[in-house]
Amino acid sequence: MTVVKTSDLVKDYGLNGMTVNALRGVSLTFESGEFAAVAGPSGSGKSTFLHLVGCLDAPTAGSVSIAGTDAATLGRKDLALLRRTSIGFIFQAYNLIPVLTALENISLPLTLLGADSREARRRAEQALEEVGLSDYGKRKPKEMSGGQQQRVAIARALVKKPALILADEPTANLDSKTGMEILELMLALNRNEGTTFIFSTHDRMVMDYARRLVLLRDGLVESETSK
Repeated sequence: MTVVKTSDLVKDYGLNGMTVNALRGVSLTFESGEFAAVAGPSGSGKSTFLHLVGCLDAPTAGSVSIAGTDAATLGRKDLALLRRTSIGFIFQAYNLIPVLTALENISLPLTLLGADSREARRRAEQALEEVGLSDYGKRKPKEMSGGQQQRVAIARALVKKPALILADEPTANLDSKTGMEILELMLALNRNEGTTFIFSTHDRMVMDYARRLVLLRDGLVESETSK
């Protein structure tokens, strides 16, 4: 099943009175179960691409379809619902809420979807176990290492069982050993759950783990390789 399809995707930004062409016509398709990386030098458009696929921003031209739904046809409420139900996000800065425990951070997406509190807690505990942090449920972000926080962020992204997880530079703030452990964890979850993962990265280790590598340069697809 096609999870993501972009057609002639263009994104322009205004900067100091000038127009910056972040993406200049990117057409890509990602199928269910892929473990793919979008890579390239700084300014290549990889993070912009992920933000558009995640419906966090709107393209200047072209289209983004998620599981057959054209994002451009959705209003703000429906776009928010699409993000909540179908897309999980993992960021390099973790983006955990400091005042909440690990368990509360993980259960929050389910609470926002209207899940019963006991069911949300049960599923959050299961997700925490899947990332190897069963004993860390009561800890707040400041009481955990960077790698542990990233595991919590992965659990938060997985808890609602989305079809797609977008990871923007997920290893950028981690040492190489912890980064490898995080990648092994995500690869195992990809294999076990069949969830589609798309990374934006400049980390060679992430590129090596990816089963498909898309290279962007100056807002265009420079090459594609599959393993």
